[in-house]
Amino acid sequence: MAQDATIFARSDQPLSLALLVLPQASILTVASTLDPLRSANRHLGRQAFRWRVVSPDGKAVPLTCGLELPSEGTLADIGETDALIVIAGFRQAEVATRPLIRELRRVAHRFRAIGGIDAGSWVLARAGLLDGYAATVHWEDLEDLANAHPGVDVVPDRFIVSRGRMTAGGAAPASDMMLHLIGARHGPAIALEVAASFITIARSGAEPQVSPQPAPFPRRLDPRVAAAIARMEARLDEPEPAGAVARAIGLSPRRLEMLFAEALGMSPAAYGLNLRLQAARRLVTDTRHSLQEVALRTGFSSQSAFSRAFRRRFGQSPSALRRAG
Repeated sequence: MAQDATIFARSDQPLSLALLVLPQASILTVASTLDPLRSANRHLGRQAFRWRVVSPDGKAVPLTCGLELPSEGTLADIGETDALIVIAGFRQAEVATRPLIRELRRVAHRFRAIGGIDAGSWVLARAGLLDGYAATVHWEDLEDLANAHPGVDVVPDRFIVSRGRMTAGGAAPASDMMLHLIGARHGPAIALEVAASFITIARSGAEPQVSPQPAPFPRRLDPRVAAAIARMEARLDEPEPAGAVARAIGLSPRRLEMLFAEALGMSPAAYGLNLRLQAARRLVTDTRHSLQEVALRTGFSSQSAFSRAFRRRFGQSPSALRRAG
C-alpha cells in the first residue's frame, strides 16, 4: 500500500487503523488514542474511523493498571489497513522482542502511515522505521532516543507528523494528534466538537511537552511560580540555586520563597530537589544507565551524595530499588 498519500488530508473515505499494544502500556494512552476516534464517529453519524487492537502474541495485553486489554490477533492478522500505531510504555526493551521487531519491518510497507505513541517511538526506531524522519517520544526519553538512534531527527514536540510517520510523546499528546487527524480529514468544526466532548482543547504538535503551566496544578497557579518550575524542569542536570532561579524570572529570592510557600507549601529548593529525585527514580527503574550516570543526569555532584538524598526521599538506596525492580 503506497505511503505517499497522506492520511492527514480531507477525505470522506473510512480510515482503518490497527493498534499494536505492547504489555505494560498505559490504559490512558490507549484511551487517548481510540476515544477521540470513537467520538468523531458519533458526531459524524458514521464509521469514519475503524480500528482493531492487536498484540505481539494475539492474547490479551496486561496494562500498567493491572487490567488486560482484549486483542483481536497479531500483526499477521491485520490484513489491509491504512495505518498502524504502536503503543508501548514500560519495559519496551523487553516486550518488543527481536521477532516482533522483524515482523514490524516485514509488514511496514503495507501501511500508508505508521505511528508510535509514548515508548512506541522507541519500538519503531529499533525497527529502523524512523530513520530519516522527524519523531518525538516522551520528554524524559528525548536525549536517550537521540543518542541511541542518530538517524532519527528527534524533536521535543507534543506530536509530529513527518511524511508517513506520526509520533506522540504520551497520552495527552496522543489525544492532540488524533484531534489533528480528525480535523484534517473532516474539518476543524468536528475536531472542536470532539474536544468539547472531553472538556479539553486541541494543542498543536509544536507545543512543548513540558508546559510552563504544569498540568498537575490548577490554572490559578501564579505564573511566576509556573515559570520557575518550568526553568527547574529544563535544568535537572544542572540545577540552579533558588536565588538564580528567582533572578532569572525577575523576582527577589525572598519573594519567590513566599510564592512557593503559598502555592505549594514548600520552598523552591525543596521542590527542585524533589523534581530531580523523581527523575532519578525513573532512570533507576526504567533504564540501564549506571547509577553514576543517573546521578550526573539529575544534577548530583557525586554518586554518594545522590545515594544519600535518594535514600532520604524513598527509604532505600538506588541500588536496592534497582535490584527489587
